[in-house]
Amino acid sequence: MGRTWAIIERELRRFRRSPVLIMISLVMPIVQLIILGYAFGGNVKHLKVAIVDQDHGVPAVKVRELAAAASAGARTIDTIDYADQGEAIADLRNGRVNGVLTIPPEFSRRVLTRNDPRVALIEDNTDGFVSVALAGTLGGLLAAYNQPATAARISGSAQLDLVEIYPYVPYIQYLLPGSVVMSIFMMVMIGGGIIFIDDKARGLHEGYLVTPIRKLELIAGFNISGTIKAVVAGMFLVVLGSIIAGIPGAFDPMRLLRLFVVVVITAFALISLMFLLMVRVTDPLLPRAVFGVLNTVLYFPSGAVYPQQGFPGWMQAIAVADPFTYAVHALKCLLLKNTGFGAIAGDLTFLLLFSVVAMSAATSLFKRTL
Repeated sequence: MGRTWAIIERELRRFRRSPVLIMISLVMPIVQLIILGYAFGGNVKHLKVAIVDQDHGVPAVKVRELAAAASAGARTIDTIDYADQGEAIADLRNGRVNGVLTIPPEFSRRVLTRNDPRVALIEDNTDGFVSVALAGTLGGLLAAYNQPATAARISGSAQLDLVEIYPYVPYIQYLLPGSVVMSIFMMVMIGGGIIFIDDKARGLHEGYLVTPIRKLELIAGFNISGTIKAVVAGMFLVVLGSIIAGIPGAFDPMRLLRLFVVVVITAFALISLMFLLMVRVTDPLLPRAVFGVLNTVLYFPSGAVYPQQGFPGWMQAIAVADPFTYAVHALKCLLLKNTGFGAIAGDLTFLLLFSVVAMSAATSLFKRTL
């Protein structure tokens, strides 16, 4: 192991002399967590809704009052009165408003005669998030409108009670496990893959191989040094990200120990994958080009951003073989549910087997070029 540790020490010394590289590797995942967490996790507010009242009866006034109450309360919508429906639709097409709520002329009469009263929501469906938020808000408004003035003391209708076994999970917390894995992956690619190819292009590997160092010791030294750097990046984001996202009990010693084990195994699995992909590569520009492709292919199918149940079949097939999938699942169990090793045993087993297979394949494929 002496020769292997010499390689590890050399790699870590060189990495320590690159503070800009270290800062990029540590800061970029934090920036991604904050921006994506708040960009996708916030509640949609202040959607501009044009109200065109063509009826002006008492029931129509009640609808407008409920809309004004929704505007003053949750502030999901801001109401604007329009006298002309054509003008309101023109403003909708031009992006000045997000939806048009039209109360037709016969609305009050149909309410009083109980003859299928309807109002219309005209929405810009090019933005799915906005249209869903508008439909949900105004659907809830009409549900409140349809409630009887005096409800029965004992309801005869079936009701659904929601029981949540965990506290509310904001999207930034949901995104944290994926960001931790991404920080490990960035360190693997920047501090491992690119440096590995640059060393090969400069002939440093040939210099190693004229010494008594064997191929396995050389690959093990690169893998272990890359794992150490990736673990530092991963644990840095675990601690700082938990503070930013508001993870409860973030500094529980047993939870931190379990997280450390997952980060170490994940880092070793990803560094092994990187060496397997780059072991025969000689062009120093190739890993820089492959980085974006690997980021997309590995990160998004893992379920880090969106549940895998919403993926098409071919993306679910990628997720089955993707080490990101198992790392993200294990970190979600620990960060969001505070489970033990029993819940993530399958994930750790896959990552360990993946590491052994990838490192063995990389060692067998490694060859001298001179």
